[in-house]
Amino acid sequence: MPTTYQRFLLRLTLGSALLTGAAGCQQHLSAGGQNAGVAQWITTPDQTMLLQHQPTALTFAAGTSANATIDVDDTQTFQTMDGFGYCLTGGSATLLHQMDAGSRAALLKELFATDAGSIGVSYLRVSIGASDLDPVVFSYDDMPAGRTDPTLAKFSLAPDQKDLIPVLKEILKINPNLKLLGSPWSPPAWMKTNSATKGGSLKPEYYDAYAQYFVKYLQGMKAEGIRLDAITIQNEPLHPGNNPSLLMPATEQADFIKKSLGPAFQTAKLDTKIIVYDHNADRPDYPTTIYQDPAARKYVDGAAFHLYAGKIEALSEVHNAYPDKNLYFTEQWVGSKTKFENNLGWHVKTLMIGAPRNWAKTVLEWNLAADPQQNPHTPGGCTECLGAITLDGNQVTRNVAYYTIAHASKFVRPGSVRIGSTADGVLPNVAFRTPSGARVLLVQNDQPTPQTFSIRYHEKLTSATLPAGAAGTFVW
Repeated sequence: MPTTYQRFLLRLTLGSALLTGAAGCQQHLSAGGQNAGVAQWITTPDQTMLLQHQPTALTFAAGTSANATIDVDDTQTFQTMDGFGYCLTGGSATLLHQMDAGSRAALLKELFATDAGSIGVSYLRVSIGASDLDPVVFSYDDMPAGRTDPTLAKFSLAPDQKDLIPVLKEILKINPNLKLLGSPWSPPAWMKTNSATKGGSLKPEYYDAYAQYFVKYLQGMKAEGIRLDAITIQNEPLHPGNNPSLLMPATEQADFIKKSLGPAFQTAKLDTKIIVYDHNADRPDYPTTIYQDPAARKYVDGAAFHLYAGKIEALSEVHNAYPDKNLYFTEQWVGSKTKFENNLGWHVKTLMIGAPRNWAKTVLEWNLAADPQQNPHTPGGCTECLGAITLDGNQVTRNVAYYTIAHASKFVRPGSVRIGSTADGVLPNVAFRTPSGARVLLVQNDQPTPQTFSIRYHEKLTSATLPAGAAGTFVW
């Protein structure tokens, strides 16, 4: 295992490694497709390599191979990718906003820019109101106990104007094409059956008011220069035990869409996508129940999934039943008491590779940033959610989710199309064709020993080796 100092040096040199690697990649691409070199970036479980560009490019040539072979076939095309990224929780925004301006600018550039020294995060999920990783619970229309505001006269984005909106504006200056997804953890408590932020259900008499709550939110964010590409109706609608949270079974979500939300968006001429479910893959019947209601289905772009239960292959079940509806992977945490080496392989294999192979257009890890004690969070919120980065003032530690996302986000740009690639079970992989015409292959060695394998493209071969448990991105 590397020492703490060695890890520090590796992280310190990441920017220059990315710079060298990206420049090298551009040289390979400009040299002409499969006849050019194949650039490689590798991350190992022991962190001796962290998104490290390999000094020697691979070369395609005619021949045969006795090794396991991954065939990349760009005549087979699947979904178009919207992007890879994180959930920018309110707590993440607070920590970022507390950094000094220069340190924050450098970090945001590293995360969101598309130049050589950056990882090109292209998609973020934000909470509509508080998530459980805000320091306090709030909505945009909180009222004293016993009072209501059905006309939303007290609606205000003020809670987000302190940290989240300023940070988003800085990010969008760096990458104006970044896509945003908004998800609520709870409506205002006065709209709920239990009049509380935790649990309860949305009262039907407030369906129209809650639909206008979404409209006001989207219009208010647009007035701030922030456009949301999509919203989900409820984070984890079958988990009312979080704080904040809401129980919303599929039939209730369908009723809310067809009676109130869909017509409200139509009247307001909003083009923001409506995405259903936003919960675990053990219940693919939730979105399909909504799709079976034609009055609700017509307003719905697709469904979002997490993977705290179920299997990633459930996304393909939904796609096969409703191929006209899109799929999104929108959340997965990393526990603060777990180890880098125990997370790298699972997250790359199951999420970065598995979700796109099962039709997901996005892959998002959970919170972008937390402090060294995994704060902030609400009372009853997650106490062990490790950020992709840990922020201790201006000091930045890059954790495992930083690298799992970076292995895709840096190379698989929005608009990339998933293409065919064979998988034999030993070397899980997924391939893409980018808008610039590059081919990207992400491979996970899920074996306890190094694996040498071949990549076949247009009937030519090249050979690569991945260390035990390592993730590799190959670009040509």
